[in-house]
Order: sequence, then structure tokens, then C-alpha cells
Amino acid sequence: MQVPGRGAVVVTGASGGLGAALARHYASHGIPVALIARRAAALDKLAIEYPGLCSTHASDVRDAAAMRDAAAAITARHGLPDIVIANAGISVGTLTEEAGDEQAFRDVFDTNVLGLVHTFQPHVSAMRERGNGILVGIASVAGYRGIPGAGAYSASKAAAISYLESLRVELRGSGVTVITICPGYIATAMTAVNPYHMPFIMTAESAARKIATLIDARKTHAVLPWQMAVIARLMHVLPRWAYDPLAARAGRKPRRGG
Repeated sequence: MQVPGRGAVVVTGASGGLGAALARHYASHGIPVALIARRAAALDKLAIEYPGLCSTHASDVRDAAAMRDAAAAITARHGLPDIVIANAGISVGTLTEEAGDEQAFRDVFDTNVLGLVHTFQPHVSAMRERGNGILVGIASVAGYRGIPGAGAYSASKAAAISYLESLRVELRGSGVTVITICPGYIATAMTAVNPYHMPFIMTAESAARKIATLIDARKTHAVLPWQMAVIARLMHVLPRWAYDPLAARAGRKPRRGG
């Protein structure tokens, strides 16, 4: 594994699931990690596993000011980060016909799309000035096509993919690399409630190792695992007359209180 040369790895959504697995992966290699999530107690518990390596920052990625404060604290302790991983995300079933789901749509977009912006923004100028850095956005294969019953999640991940592409091109030639990671299913609390079969599901630890390898290689866009990459390509090119009846029969994620 390539060890960053100057600063820490920043991970949002680090209180559990993939975020915690990514944090453990880097910290286990002796790399300083800045942990960001809303649940302070969970961050503190994780940090105790790696004395002196982890700093904790109880911040909500939906709050731009809080994320700027966290970035300032991270830079003060670790220096300008080498890698910033915008991993925080939420998934919940939504139906447009349900007026009560409007807040769920807002929450999903605020976290999964604006959360990327709020995570990266405080670091971009300094990374550009330094001439290097890696910004990683965790999107999803769900962003390739609209999934019934998950309109908010699918749309947010499609927006994330497009946003990350825009940022990648904006920073082309600056030395700052923007990486888009589109995982399939990962065994976390987020997927544990799914009442349907999840093909090629990965453990959080396995996904973290694969993602770290992709980051080391500076792979600008990747789907994992490879089997899901094949499915993603097929989904992307499948004509609507074929996709629509197939998708309509798919299982649906539970709504809040649904």
C-alpha cells in the first residue's frame, strides 16, 4: 500500500459500516486518519483502537459550516490531508406519491450529494496550491438506472456520479485526482433491512481493501466487485422496453415507517 507522504486520510461516515472499515484499513497501516460522523461516541470507540493515530470530529456532512470547522481542525492537527474520502450516505425507500416522503428526499440529497460538496470544498484550494491530493466520492451502481421505490437514492447517486465527473475535469492538470467509486451491495446496517436478494454482496472489510487499492492506483472511476461492474454496464445500455418490466419486479427498500 502507498503511504501518504504529508497528511492524513479523512473519512466521513466513519462511525460504522464501510466508513469504519476504511478508517481501520488505513490506521492499521500506521496512517493517521481523521474520522468524521455525527455519532461522537462511535468515533471515540474506534479511535481508541489506534492510539495517537485518529482524530475525531462529530460533524454532519449536511452542515457546510461544521465541515469547514472540521477541516480546519484536521489541518491543524495532521496537516493538509492527502486523501479525503466522502463516504457518508443514507438510503431509504421513497415514493413520490407519499407526501410524507418529501423530507426523506431532502435528507437523501442533502447527505448524498451536498455532503460530497461540503466534504471536499474546504480542501480543494489548498490541494490545488500544493499540487497534489486525492478526493474520493463513494457513489453506487444504483446511480446507473432509476430503481423503483428508491427514487431518492438512485437520483442522488446519479447526481453524485455526474458531480464527481465535473469536479474531476475541473481539477484536471492541477495534480488533484478525483475518484468515483460505485460499489454494489455491502453488508452494513444500511443493507441489513433490504428484504430481497443482494447478489455479490461484499463485507465492509473486503470493500475497504478493494477501494484502497483503487485509490492507490488512482483509478478515476470504478465499479466493484467486478461481477457488479458487468451488471452495471448491462444496466446502462439496456433499452427502456427491456429495463422497465425487469425493474418493476424488483424488491423494494422499506420506507421510513412504511
